[in-house]
Amino acid sequence: MKISEHFTLEEFVFSESAVRLGLDNTPGKLAIANMVRMAAFMERIRTLLGDHPIVVHSGYRSLQVDGAVGGVITSAHCHGLACDFISPIFGTPGETALAILTSDLPYDQLILEYGWVHVSLPEDGEVARRESLTKPSKEAPYKSGISC
Repeated sequence: MKISEHFTLEEFVFSESAVRLGLDNTPGKLAIANMVRMAAFMERIRTLLGDHPIVVHSGYRSLQVDGAVGGVITSAHCHGLACDFISPIFGTPGETALAILTSDLPYDQLILEYGWVHVSLPEDGEVARRESLTKPSKEAPYKSGISC
């Protein structure tokens, strides 16, 4: 089911970890509404990146799936308000994160993680913090700012 011009609900809900571990990753109505909002935001990112395709690695995660992948209980993924992605034709994850950082897009959190970019939106009615972080490896702590 298309939720924007270039994104489907299925790609925002699919989780290799959920399939492998046999975990339910079915979103509720509010999470679906949030994913529609997130997909619209990802369309803006796609435009920023020269209309190059975006590959979604992770969108919505149920609490069980988020816990299984090492997420935190406050994760925006659990609300359908986060997306981990790459845009290989545009450039590296670092180049992608820097393009978003220097734009005027109202993200809540932008994280350059080890191999992908994480972007999230604030809850409806809240102000976007435009917080940026870098996590160079799974074991490394988060660092303020985007550093490639």
